[in-house]
Amino acid sequence: MNALPEGDALHLAELVRSGEVSASELLEAAISAVERLNPQLNAVIGSLYDDARSRTQLPLGNGPFAGVPFLIKDLLSDYAGHPISSGSRFLKDYVPEQDSEMVVRYKRSGLNIFGKTNTPEFGLTPFTEPQLFGPTRNPWDLDRTPGGSSGGTGAAVAAGLVPMAGGGDGGGSIRIPASCNGLVGLKPTRGRNPTGPTRGDIWFGCAVEHPLTHSVRDSAAALDALSGAEPGDPHRAPPPAGRYLDAIEAPVRPLRIAYTGVPLLGDDMAPECLQGLEQTVTLLESLGHTLVADHPPINRPAFVEAFIVLLVAETAADVKDFARKIGRMPRKGELEPTTAALVRLAGSFTADELALALRELQAQTRAYGRWLQNYDVLLTPTLAEPPFVIGKYQPGLADALGIQALNRLPLAGLAKRSGLIEKMAQDIFRFIPNTPLANVTGDPSISLPLHWSTDGLPVGMMFSGQFGDETTLLQLARQLEIAQPWAQRKPSLHAASL
Repeated sequence: MNALPEGDALHLAELVRSGEVSASELLEAAISAVERLNPQLNAVIGSLYDDARSRTQLPLGNGPFAGVPFLIKDLLSDYAGHPISSGSRFLKDYVPEQDSEMVVRYKRSGLNIFGKTNTPEFGLTPFTEPQLFGPTRNPWDLDRTPGGSSGGTGAAVAAGLVPMAGGGDGGGSIRIPASCNGLVGLKPTRGRNPTGPTRGDIWFGCAVEHPLTHSVRDSAAALDALSGAEPGDPHRAPPPAGRYLDAIEAPVRPLRIAYTGVPLLGDDMAPECLQGLEQTVTLLESLGHTLVADHPPINRPAFVEAFIVLLVAETAADVKDFARKIGRMPRKGELEPTTAALVRLAGSFTADELALALRELQAQTRAYGRWLQNYDVLLTPTLAEPPFVIGKYQPGLADALGIQALNRLPLAGLAKRSGLIEKMAQDIFRFIPNTPLANVTGDPSISLPLHWSTDGLPVGMMFSGQFGDETTLLQLARQLEIAQPWAQRKPSLHAASL
């Protein structure tokens, strides 16, 4: 085999259990696909082939994904004894001493980790164009972005290198590449999946890890295998009534669903996204759900400003934490200019400003929570536009020169007053106006591939639910997957067609 057999990860695991294929054969097929397609995609930036081959010689175990090849994101997913760069030249040689708890659970579920996927520096952008490894390309159109920050993962899964792969989501970074690549992308409830053992909450509880998948049932089975609190976790999601994989086989009850095509944090919505929303509303109504046009009570300027404060604080803390681990601060040129500017900008915020930013987002979370009590789910387009041409949101020359100037200023306060960082944030929110809300509230949210543009690009629709209620989202997702299947859709660059 030079590509994996057709089917999702659970199907491949069943092939291994039945003896139709071996774990070794699946691994070699996945490696072959990576070696053939990755020069065009630049989705996989690190190999763990020897470790993975050694695991195929061991007993498979009883995990639901036993023998299935798997890729992890080169961010957060510490794999002991192997570098994790977080997309940064500063950390290209950093080697963790122990597995993260998510990697432990990936392995326990039977997944055979054989490589790492590309990510922007520290996961800071919704596109994947790090200076360390270069841009990842979308298999639906190699000139376009696969999104970010789990862009390498999204491109790898969409191109058929693996049936699913690891992602993380702090502002949309699972759902963004799911939308850009025609995949299922679930951001679980805060505290559902573990973040330890070396981290507490990530981005003040905004970030969570979970795989991107082709099928709803793979996402449900992964949640069964990966979820559950560790001792000392700062957040604990309420336990489900039963297995998610069982729950999606039950019919979903008629739901009351709010929908809006008005961007939550941005200004404009592309016609393709609005068309997808209209078609999804019609589909949902035909399935017996009640759809209500309504808009959540978001104070956009205050939300964006507070979110920037959190982003700046966490970026600076990440850099200083890693500096402590490797014994030195970044040298000149080891951080990308934007990241360096964020670190410098952190010095211009006071402790009370950080506390006030947290209070602002908590107040908006409560207001949104009260509003959502009227509904089961909120439906929006995942993004404000289809996948854009690579480089569109990189700082232009003037902005780049401005960033360099900020990094030379003697006073960090001048950087804060320049307004440049706020302008950059507005550019980013223009593309992802809807995804950050669920990160701040902690609610589960899922992007589904329910629409394609006239030129064949995926356009995701996003469903956000009540805190702790992944079950309703997954049941609804499964109903939509049956009503409007997407498994047969494949990009032109796909392992099975080459």
